[in-house]
Amino acid sequence: MFDKYIICEDGFRARRDGRPGGELDVRMPYYRGLFLSMVEAVDLVLDDRAVPREHTTLIVHGTTYTFDEMPHVTDDRWEMGERAVLAFETDEPLTPGEHDVAVSIRLRISYMPVPGGGHSRKRLPLAPGAGEAA
Repeated sequence: MFDKYIICEDGFRARRDGRPGGELDVRMPYYRGLFLSMVEAVDLVLDDRAVPREHTTLIVHGTTYTFDEMPHVTDDRWEMGERAVLAFETDEPLTPGEHDVAVSIRLRISYMPVPGGGHSRKRLPLAPGAGEAA
């Protein structure tokens, strides 16, 4: 429903902690907020290569969650329109320039008989020096 809003075009950058990989601002593809326990998965494909789930985390309200932790998070909500950060690690640092980014989000919604969610794919620029400490 809100697939075109999942990937925030201005939120793609190298990791701030200096490790190889990146960070991407994402939004929920649903018209209501949900507790994080209802977010089943946020899958990332970068330049046609799937990033393993264990190499990704979701940062909501400044707290970093692994996807193994999320089924138990019942005291934090991801609201509609609110940006979360999908952080990911790669084997090599990201190169400056454009990258193909695809994100799929699966949500468990109580009144829907099948999982909800959405997916989006965009080409995003990674600026030279992005994520480096000033």
